Amino acid sequence: MSIGKPAKDPKTGRFLPRVPGAATPGRTRARKAVRTKLGELFLEDMLCAWESRGAAAIHALIEKSPHDFLKAVASLMPKDVTVNVNQIGEMTDEQLLERIRKLDQTIKPFLAAQGADGAGDGDRAEAEQQ
Repeated sequence: MSIGKPAKDPKTGRFLPRVPGAATPGRTRARKAVRTKLGELFLEDMLCAWESRGAAAIHALIEKSPHDFLKAVASLMPKDVTVNVNQIGEMTDEQLLERIRKLDQTIKPFLAAQGADGAGDGDRAEAEQQ
């Protein structure tokens, strides 16, 4: 048996399964380089196809097979999502004050429109009566 050729069973002539770890380091490196290059070329081709027909392909898939479209979308979603909605506990006093100031500026127009007690038309009613 020579290096680089798969082993054959002398009786049947069938190829024998490879022994794990029997490959030479050079071949392993070469395989990884080929796999890397193949992966890069594949992704480049996929990008070209996406740029030319991506949106149209999505719409065609939705029309033909909405189930497969949903499966594709679901497969792209992360399995675990950690969302920290309440970050107030981690904020400094300075950050809290800045947040309050921004909120105050955001809601001022709405408060003026609702009136002081929140039940009336606020400034709008006066402007309409005059």
